[in-house]
Amino acid sequence: MTADRTPQGTGAPDVTSAPDGADAGWRCAGPRWRSAAEPALLWRHPAHGERASPLSTGRLIAFTTRAERGCLGVRRGDRHTPCPVAAPISPSAVSAQCPDCARLDRSYSVAADTRTDDRRPYDVYLAWFGPGWIKVGITATEREGARLLEQAALSYVLLARGPLMAARRAEAVLGAALAVPDRFPYAAKRAARQHPTRREDRAAELTALHARAHELAALPESLRPLTCAPVHHDAAFGLDRIGPSAPHGLVLLGSHCTVAGHVAAVAGPDVYLCGTDGRPLLLDARHLAGWPLVAADPAAMTTARIRPAPGTPQEPAALF
Repeated sequence: MTADRTPQGTGAPDVTSAPDGADAGWRCAGPRWRSAAEPALLWRHPAHGERASPLSTGRLIAFTTRAERGCLGVRRGDRHTPCPVAAPISPSAVSAQCPDCARLDRSYSVAADTRTDDRRPYDVYLAWFGPGWIKVGITATEREGARLLEQAALSYVLLARGPLMAARRAEAVLGAALAVPDRFPYAAKRAARQHPTRREDRAAELTALHARAHELAALPESLRPLTCAPVHHDAAFGLDRIGPSAPHGLVLLGSHCTVAGHVAAVAGPDVYLCGTDGRPLLLDARHLAGWPLVAADPAAMTTARIRPAPGTPQEPAALF
């Protein structure tokens, strides 16, 4: 995967630059984080594989949707299988998979507990999203925290490291013992981000739970306890640039609409833009997945529908 412009000859659209006559076979595959400094949009093509366009601060995003949003199929490891029926996907759906592809995907998945032969080490973590919004989860050690960036965790702390199934058991034990869930409505994360609690307060809350977790006698012996070292994502997300003073309108994508603006900040899948017309915009990049996009003129105006961004945890939203 490339971290900058797509190599010449592949025809992949780079919506962070001027129009380039992209091959219609490319579809956006949604947002990805590889490190705290590398949020990007992923692209997928049945013949050319995958590429990425960076979402660095200040960079222009300008694209137009075309045709209709379609199922991305299934990706396992380095192999991608296109959807056999090219099923259409609703513009409002968070997932860019049709029901059949989603079932196939979950038939061999760590998240769905159907993949138990993964020999990689896993980390058990506590992630802080807002006051009273702490979750327990696991992530592959080799990802080095990228999963927490993708989830838009404002802070987190690692608890233990070890085999997958032991980490899964610890996740269940900790969830019950510490009264913390394994997921939250996404709107709760987004609302808390507008008024972030001080890092010192988050660290204190995570440190207290970390200590309680290590006092439990029921954790699997095959897990190695990890020292408490809270990590904060304020700088990575650019929280100082997305404060409550300027509410961002939420972009609603549809066929043949244009979105144009400069990247102000990126938090999890949310891309905060300063529109070319001066409006502050919020683009949930999960909704980009499955769309065939073409780069628009850098001076284009946003024509997609805009509505006020969700502001309370009670706003209906998908999990994760």
